[in-house]
Amino acid sequence: MQRETAPPTGEPGHTTSEFNWQAHSVLVVDDEEGMRSFLERALRPRCGMVEVAADVEHATRLMARLHFDLLILDIALPGKSGIDWLYELREHGFAGDVILVTAFADMETAINALRGGASDFILKPFRVDQILNAMKNCFHRAHLARENFVLRRELAGLAAEVDGLVGHSAPMQELRALLRRVALTPSTVLLLGESGTGKEVAARALHQMSPRAQRPFVPVNCAAIASELIESELFGHVKGAFTGAAESRNGLFYYAHGGTLFLDEISELPLPMQTRLLRVLEERRLRPVGSEREVPVDVRIIAASNRDLAAEVAAGRFRQDLYFRLAVVDILIPPLRERREDIPDLVEHFMGLLTTQLGVAPLPFPHGLLPRLTEYAWPGNVRELRNFIERSLILGGFPVDSLAVRNETLGGGSDLSLEEVEKRHILRTLEACGGNKSEAARRLGVSRKTLERKCAEWGASLV
Repeated sequence: MQRETAPPTGEPGHTTSEFNWQAHSVLVVDDEEGMRSFLERALRPRCGMVEVAADVEHATRLMARLHFDLLILDIALPGKSGIDWLYELREHGFAGDVILVTAFADMETAINALRGGASDFILKPFRVDQILNAMKNCFHRAHLARENFVLRRELAGLAAEVDGLVGHSAPMQELRALLRRVALTPSTVLLLGESGTGKEVAARALHQMSPRAQRPFVPVNCAAIASELIESELFGHVKGAFTGAAESRNGLFYYAHGGTLFLDEISELPLPMQTRLLRVLEERRLRPVGSEREVPVDVRIIAASNRDLAAEVAAGRFRQDLYFRLAVVDILIPPLRERREDIPDLVEHFMGLLTTQLGVAPLPFPHGLLPRLTEYAWPGNVRELRNFIERSLILGGFPVDSLAVRNETLGGGSDLSLEEVEKRHILRTLEACGGNKSEAARRLGVSRKTLERKCAEWGASLV
């Protein structure tokens, strides 16, 4: 849990909090110079950025070039009332909190303020602790909104098991040591490895061992998002930015604020989106779709790919500058066939995990099963082993004969290349699903888009 920046001794608000005051920016709009000076002195030692404006015109210019999490807005402003301007701000997509202040108010004014989208309403004169408490409530709501979003993604099954780095083989010990070392740095990380090796699990481990562990971890499967929607999904958009954008929406960068954004299957990003992502990584600022304002971002990026990004660069499908920007530290996740001694630990781990999830009793482990499991090539890696255990628990027995058939079909023990093994495995799974690409992608643990791309490369037809 983070602590807020300590206010000067003797002033109100010297408490702990779940948010960091320094992470927030505030704009004060008031035509009274004394009020602007009072709020600036009270807030500048606490907040990351505090700007002041005497009227709507000046405030509009500031908002055109700076991002603000919160506005403290006087109702009685020259030229245009604070409530009228608030309606305009909401209409144009401003999603930040607004605290309205006034020396003259009645019930009707308060109702109009809340209808206009005000987060709070305070009468002048007020004390420092009153405005600080109102601000803390706003910041806390934003903090809870981020937490709730991340929790919904967890409950929707979009996250891998936290404790999935299972095994004591030499490759796994080396991987854990490297992850522990890299986790303490803020550097961008590129995780490489075959599909199903556990790249998201490694990304979660990096996050949990980092100073950002108490902040959100937001996983994104780049291949699962339509190319025309991915910019909005990552950066957010304002109302009316495109057809169907009836309301403003925060992007995944927003929900990962202070934490880690995991971009899985990064190689599937369209080239124009690669350019925009590179700019965000370099400048640490983003612009929501349809907005003129840039928003600062405080997010650690971990990217992953099961493809050879250097080859993708050579083929013109991936930007070289983005590749170098992501691969500050690149980590290769070993395939299961290179750490077969971890299979007993993985079987035990998945047996315990899945019996609880499925609500079934564990299966007795037959004599002689382990050698057959370790002999199998596991082209689908740890994910395939997990699916095998899940299928066994559902069926009430271990379908080991299917492994022998697969091993023979996939060329186990032969001189086939890894690409050919992968091709045979995918095409056989597709055949077993009757050509249903959605079901085949689910069984393989890849996105439908990835499956379609691979089959297109091989000239295989899909239904």
